[in-house]
Amino acid sequence: MLKHHDNGLVYYCFEALSDQPGLFHGIFTRLGGVSSAPWATLNVGHTVGDDDEAVEENHHRICRTLDIARRDIVTGYQVHGTRVARVGREDRGRVCPQTDVLITDVPGIALMQRYADCLPVLLYDPVHRAIGLAHAGWRGTLAGVTRKAVQAMRSAFGSRPADLIAGLGPGIGPCCYQVGPEIVEAARTAIPGWPSVLLRQRDGSWHLDLWEANRRQLVQAGVVHIEMSGLCTACRTDEFYSHRAEQGRTGRFGIVVGFR
Repeated sequence: MLKHHDNGLVYYCFEALSDQPGLFHGIFTRLGGVSSAPWATLNVGHTVGDDDEAVEENHHRICRTLDIARRDIVTGYQVHGTRVARVGREDRGRVCPQTDVLITDVPGIALMQRYADCLPVLLYDPVHRAIGLAHAGWRGTLAGVTRKAVQAMRSAFGSRPADLIAGLGPGIGPCCYQVGPEIVEAARTAIPGWPSVLLRQRDGSWHLDLWEANRRQLVQAGVVHIEMSGLCTACRTDEFYSHRAEQGRTGRFGIVVGFR
């Protein structure tokens, strides 16, 4: 990934998506905003206890960085599910209820989601000029949210999976994501080839590899071009929020994607 600095904000871009004509995206860190601890500083989550004015200022800073209008952003109220919302111009400024995947082929719309350990999945179809943005926690991953995002783009826009460019952003890594027996059992049932994503540790505990679980979903759906950030949010609380590492008292970093 490519790292950028802009007026105090620090954000990343996928190399594979950075040279696509008209496409813009930013994987923003926690740096460059105005929120106080424990949400310091670029928190974009309105539901984590932060001051609303600070959150709005953080949103405006992101918009200025990407040269977009706040009113053009569409986001979802994330519930760790698999619901997909296809959005159009009439949805600008809207929060789609109970939605963890947003897709569109309409220029001028910016899709935005919020993260703090769950895995961001960006999808771009350069042939049909369509985009998708998914939020994949363990529940969504076991329910196939990434696979369903690919299927939704295929149904809505005629996207061929082999044409899609996918990016897996920062999320909690297999190094840090210890899970309990209920998740281990659910993963064994839900994920074909589960031994590659459930990692037994020396102390007998299990770690879940969200990165690999979602990469496998992309491959199984026919996606060929996949870029992985390899950034663990729990390891890198200097740059990202981590619900697990910070015991739930933290903010949310934002990811934005759209095309002009």
